[in-house]
Amino acid sequence: MESIPVSKFKATCLSVVQRVKRTGRPVLITRFGQPVAEVAPPRRLPSRSNWLGCMAGTAEIVGDIVKPVTDEKRWATTGR
Repeated sequence: MESIPVSKFKATCLSVVQRVKRTGRPVLITRFGQPVAEVAPPRRLPSRSNWLGCMAGTAEIVGDIVKPVTDEKRWATTGR
């Protein structure tokens, strides 16, 4: 992993960030030779654009999904 002093990072921050984005390799930032921070590319997150169908195959249909759950005689009538 590449490391650079904090003073150099401060002067070249945008180019360091662009390099990390382009190469995908993190950069360690040091102060007096001790690591203080790390600039790393973000980890991949699931795209919000493909949420439709993301649960496909995770459920199982058991029994008849069309008929009522209880007997029709037990239904309450509203009198309307």
